[in-house]
Amino acid sequence: MSDTNRDQPPSGGPMEKVADIASDIGEYIRQQRSTAKISLRQLSKLAGVSNPYLSQIERGVRKPSAEILQQIAKGLRISAEALYVQAGILDLPTGGPVGDSIRADTELTERQKQVLLDVYESFRRENAAAKTGQAANTDAAPVKAEAAKPKETA
Repeated sequence: MSDTNRDQPPSGGPMEKVADIASDIGEYIRQQRSTAKISLRQLSKLAGVSNPYLSQIERGVRKPSAEILQQIAKGLRISAEALYVQAGILDLPTGGPVGDSIRADTELTERQKQVLLDVYESFRRENAAAKTGQAANTDAAPVKAEAAKPKETA
């Protein structure tokens, strides 16, 4: 077996991956902008990014920095984290479909989403700890509220 190809990058090398990421994030931004019914010019104003630069990002010509992504996220009123994941800056968040649904909800503010995600993750950690027996008696028996019964009269 020959070792001549071992040190050569396979097709789809690092430069092609950067181009793919730039194209993917640009397409994602374009989709989000279209969903929000915002023109390119309006988003460039909201995000404080020049119109030509934003156009280049959407076409995959430029790969925006984390700071620019944050500005674009604010303009689109979406999570900067979602853009970071799309751009490959952050790993895909945990939480499965519940976390994805919270992040995707357009009716919630970023602060509300973060609070919900924090509470949800704390419940998941607590339940995981209880399963492994590490919980410090946090599973107290639920207290039943007695239904109000009418007094019996004699």
